[in-house]
Amino acid sequence: MDHKNNRPPDWTNNLTIYEVNLRQYTPQGTLRAFREHLPRLKALGAGILWFMPIQPIGTVNRKGTLGSYYSVQDYYGINPDFGTLDEFRSLVDEIHELDMYIILDWVANHTAWNNPMASEHPEWYTKNDEGNFQSPPGTNWDDVIDLDYSNDDLRAYMTAAMEYWVREVGIDGFRCDVAGMVPTDFWESVIPALQNIKPVFMLAEWDDPELLENAFHADYNWGLYHVLKDIAAGEKEFSEIQEYYQTPPKSYPLTALRMNFLDNHDENSWGRNMISHFGQNLYPLVTMIFTLPGMPMIYSGQEAKLNKQLRFFDKDTIPWDDVPDSKFYQELINLRKGHKVFWNTNHNLEFMGSLPPGLVGFKRWTKDATFQIVVNLSDQDQELDPGLIAGSMLFSDGISQKTTIARHGYLVCKENR
Repeated sequence: MDHKNNRPPDWTNNLTIYEVNLRQYTPQGTLRAFREHLPRLKALGAGILWFMPIQPIGTVNRKGTLGSYYSVQDYYGINPDFGTLDEFRSLVDEIHELDMYIILDWVANHTAWNNPMASEHPEWYTKNDEGNFQSPPGTNWDDVIDLDYSNDDLRAYMTAAMEYWVREVGIDGFRCDVAGMVPTDFWESVIPALQNIKPVFMLAEWDDPELLENAFHADYNWGLYHVLKDIAAGEKEFSEIQEYYQTPPKSYPLTALRMNFLDNHDENSWGRNMISHFGQNLYPLVTMIFTLPGMPMIYSGQEAKLNKQLRFFDKDTIPWDDVPDSKFYQELINLRKGHKVFWNTNHNLEFMGSLPPGLVGFKRWTKDATFQIVVNLSDQDQELDPGLIAGSMLFSDGISQKTTIARHGYLVCKENR
């Protein structure tokens, strides 16, 4: 791997990430039951399936009845509640046959209390002042204990475990939990080792350009998410979206990707209900995150308008009686796939000036095409300058026109050349 050219694999260029909360996905909460949803997810257009951790969960100091996905008891195992290793291998194969990819959530910072590593290699863990195991400092994660990356043997073990899932099981990369709590130089050593097996995609759960210099390909666009969340709560102005991009708080490498989202398992379980929080502006905001630079992500149940916070440590099945937003997301995903202007490799972005109150508009372009995106985050229909929007309308709420955009409306146009 060329550390000076840390580009994502080419196969990621126009793909959308879909986060799989396996425990809550079906009444059974198993790999076998989830497999029945693969044709639907293929039709939706999901490109990369991100599975929350599938390893066995620790029993010592377990939270709730089922424990946290992120309390890993065996890095090489499969949670028996989910199924078997053979079932997972078969699932990986079917995902690939459907021309989709799979990344696995990886917890490198800490383990369950009863992970055998704790008894066999206690020197791999940090200790408190009394010399005892401790939870990650500064957290209330008392169901897990903190690992010590000053130990070279731990680094070798963790590297080998990650290589195993790529080489032996066939996954296509990792989403790495609290990646910034693990030393950057570990990631800079392990990721090239994985790339030597095959081109993998690496997503950091963090928000730090350093991790994307020579290691990860993408991280969370937390900054954009919090701007959008605060706007929905009435705590920020619409203009702060443009300000966030024109005066970014951090400087990222040109090849870095930001994952754009309105929901994920942390926000859903611990933060707020997406449907209630974003309300009527949900659709224009989703349109925005799919057409801004970066890689969009959909959380389990988002296409079914999941209207509750899922319990994290206990069973709480996603209702799939209806999937009312499938067409909306399918059209957005296809729009993104079909036009290179929205691919991960293009960072061109220019915001439109002098728009009516409550409107956010921007242009995306390549040498071959220019697109205009306008969303209305206000409660009023808004008139547009007749000369502002030109060309063919490719995606809209069905009401908005090139001279009028409906309240909470959205449109995407391609300029004719």
